[in-house]
Amino acid sequence: MPDAQEKARVSTVNEAAIMKETFAEFYEEFLPKVFRYIRYRVNAVQVTEDLTSEVFEKALTNFARFSSERASFSTWIFTIARNTVIDYYRGRGRHSAVSLEEAEVDVPSGETPPDEELEKREEKERLQVCLARLTQQEQELVSLKFGSGLNNRQIADITGLSESNVGTRLYRTVRKLRDMFAEAEHA
Repeated sequence: MPDAQEKARVSTVNEAAIMKETFAEFYEEFLPKVFRYIRYRVNAVQVTEDLTSEVFEKALTNFARFSSERASFSTWIFTIARNTVIDYYRGRGRHSAVSLEEAEVDVPSGETPPDEELEKREEKERLQVCLARLTQQEQELVSLKFGSGLNNRQIADITGLSESNVGTRLYRTVRKLRDMFAEAEHA
């Protein structure tokens, strides 16, 4: 018959296996969302991959301290992602999240006619210039909403703003972006 110490070890092993499986499920679900959020903020594929890896490494290291009673996993992981991006820019001494010089423009495959390809590239470049003109907070809200597909409540949890404030700021930011894009198109 197993003694108390042996039962405790078996229990610990079982808990570790459950935690590992749970984290793997979260990883599969949130990897693309975190990647897209960071891609919106950084706009360089290699840096995005490195930072995404760093986010999940931090999350795995601290997963035992995660409590679903304090915050949802999405709030927790995006808080880690947000802080990782902030640390990245602090370390580089930069304040602009998107730099046109560093922006990578994906060239579509040869299936698209060249004139449409050129038009899409020009639109993407105009959008990147417009995004770079937004404030840091506006860029972050756009990244969380459209890059990661989070809802306003989740964004509010991550940023510390109220849900209605998030909605209002996003509305104003999208309107501002639309105006800047139209202005850039006619310039």
